Amino acid sequence: MQMNATGNTILITGGGSGIGRALAEALHSQGNEVIIAGRRRSMLEETVAANPGMKFLTLDIESPTAIRIFADQIATEFPALNVLVNNAGIMRAENLLAQQDGLADAEAIVTTNLLGPIRLTAALLPLLRKQAYSTIINVSSGLAFVPLALTPTYSATKAALHSYTLSLRYQLKGTTTEVLEIIPPYVQTDLMNGAEDPRAMPLKDYIAETVALLKTQPTPAEICVERVHPLRFADQSGKFDAVFTGLNDAMSAGH
Repeated sequence: MQMNATGNTILITGGGSGIGRALAEALHSQGNEVIIAGRRRSMLEETVAANPGMKFLTLDIESPTAIRIFADQIATEFPALNVLVNNAGIMRAENLLAQQDGLADAEAIVTTNLLGPIRLTAALLPLLRKQAYSTIINVSSGLAFVPLALTPTYSATKAALHSYTLSLRYQLKGTTTEVLEIIPPYVQTDLMNGAEDPRAMPLKDYIAETVALLKTQPTPAEICVERVHPLRFADQSGKFDAVFTGLNDAMSAGH
C-alpha cells in the first residue's frame, strides 16, 4: 500500500510551527484537507490565516481527557479523517547531574512526545479504521538511533516512539491502515533554538525531500532524507561509537 498524494483529510499535531507547519503547508498546497492542532492558539490562527482553507483545533496533548474530547470533536467535524501525523514534540536540554526536584522537564517531555502520540493514536484509530484507506505517521528523530546526551529524555522518547511504531505497524499489517515513520535529522526550526544554526538542514530543503519521499510509490515505511542516514544507520554501518562521539562532541561544543 502507499499513501495517496492528494485527496486526504490530514490531522497534524504541532502544526503551528516548525516541521509541523511546513509539512501542513506542503500537503495543503497539494489538494489535501489539512487540520492542524496544538496548544498555542495564536500560532495556529497565524498558520491558518496564511493558508486559506486550512483548519485548526486547539489540543493540550499532555491531557488524556483533552485528547478524548478532541478525538470526539474530530470524528464529528472531520468524519473523513484518514491521515494522522503525530508530530507534536518538545525538546529541552537537561543536566542530569543537577536536575530539579520533581523532574518537571523530563516528565513533560515523556508526556508530550510519547504518551501524547500513544493516546491520540488510540483515540483516533477507530475512526481511521472506518476509512477505506488510512495512514498513521509518527515523527521520531535521528536521535532515536544515536542519542544526543544534551537532551537525554527527548532522545529516549523518540527511541520509544520508533519502537512503538514498529509494533503498531506489525499489529496493523493486513489491514487498510498503514504506519509510516518520519525520521528527521537536525533541521532549522525553533526547537532548541536551531532556526539559525548552520549545522542544521534548512527547513525548506527538508520538507521538499520529505514530501518527495512520501509521494514515492510504494511509500517507504521510514521517511529518511539523505541527511539523517548517518544517524539512522549508525548501528548497521558499524560506526555507532564514532557517530555518537562525533555528534555529542560537536553539539556540546556549541553550548
